[in-house]
Amino acid sequence: MATRATSRPVGTVTRGTTNPNRLRRMDRWIAATHGAELRRADAPVAIDLGYGAAPWTAVELLGRLRTVAPHTQVVGVEIEPERVAAARPYECEGLTFRHGGFEIPVPGRPALIRAANVLRQYDEEQVAAVWRRLCARLAPADGVSRGGLLVEGTCDEIGRRHVWVALGPEGPRTVTFATRLGSLERPSDLAERLPKALIHRNVPGEPVHAFLRDFDRAWAAAAPFASYGARQRWLRTVRDLTADWPVTDGPARWRQGEVTVDWAALAPRAH
Repeated sequence: MATRATSRPVGTVTRGTTNPNRLRRMDRWIAATHGAELRRADAPVAIDLGYGAAPWTAVELLGRLRTVAPHTQVVGVEIEPERVAAARPYECEGLTFRHGGFEIPVPGRPALIRAANVLRQYDEEQVAAVWRRLCARLAPADGVSRGGLLVEGTCDEIGRRHVWVALGPEGPRTVTFATRLGSLERPSDLAERLPKALIHRNVPGEPVHAFLRDFDRAWAAAAPFASYGARQRWLRTVRDLTADWPVTDGPARWRQGEVTVDWAALAPRAH
């Protein structure tokens, strides 16, 4: 794949922390919810932006996306040249690595950009501009397609807890909370993995704080279901949440330890 001529990459070098299977929950959600869009494209390109010091997440993304869209091409993009050089031996059919940043140094418009644990080191005030820049690089919507997808969020080091925002060319769409249910004491434990756009807004008066408060209350009310297992307790909790919050997914995703909420319901209040 030919690279597009660029000036200096846009962005800042991250710590590069990565582990195999760290992003499996995010990848499976992308495959389930965006797989139809990827299949619709002739040769969809997915970007693993800021994959880190080792290429595991890009390798895994290719495998997971190809289960739903066999023609998907994955490009790992890193701002640190040494990391790109270290990843090159892992290139194979459908997987390449490029030096770059938020400018996304590939031709055309990607069908997917995944930016996991990239914006944690940035200031909250910088997030909106990065989102706009990345969304402008996505494949546009048309009469059939909603366009490309940007998934930006944060997870812990071994992939037990994730929170991510999904954005289209038009901007933010949803927020997804995902966890390994056996490790969860209460839903608000996920607060430490809120993406940069929300993590400093988990304070009284902000929607995300109210959501996590209601999530914990519903979890406590569902305690009798714990005798049937954590999954059954989670299912009842999320079902109760739907009475007051615009949950956009259903039991098939809830059973995976997920819940997705409309972005507009959790968006930070203007100050």
